Amino acid sequence: MNHILSFILIGIFSIFLGSQITEGCILVPYWKTLSHIEFYNYYAKFGPIIGRFYTILTIIATLIPLFASIYCYYKKPLALRYSLISTLFAFLVIAIFYIYFKEINQLFYEAAFTPNQLQAVLSNWEHYHWLRVFFELLSLTFLILSLNMLNLKKRKV
Repeated sequence: MNHILSFILIGIFSIFLGSQITEGCILVPYWKTLSHIEFYNYYAKFGPIIGRFYTILTIIATLIPLFASIYCYYKKPLALRYSLISTLFAFLVIAIFYIYFKEINQLFYEAAFTPNQLQAVLSNWEHYHWLRVFFELLSLTFLILSLNMLNLKKRKV
């Protein structure tokens, strides 16, 4: 695989990871400072934009290790192990969305929580978010390992 293409793929996945870290470090703490009314107004206004942004970025980022796995299968089986592990962690990120975030985010749109419940839910939301970030970091690490192996040339002995 071309070094430039590897760099671009790693860069795209890194943007995804960086955006998730930004959400965890900036947006979530900000949300926790809002009253429940302010939060629900904010979420009604910006939730759809945030949702579209992360949906597109998550799909693209998840496809990268998946396509790398397919490529490794045909070109360099030694790199396949790392790319499959990367794909597994990327799929865990999506699984956590469907297991937890999809329903909770919908309940945010419905303003379903009392002020006390909202603070507890946001804390729980934050914990699951950081779990996703951890899986994304692992996915990126194994993606880098697999792409690095793809770019290694055989040594002549």
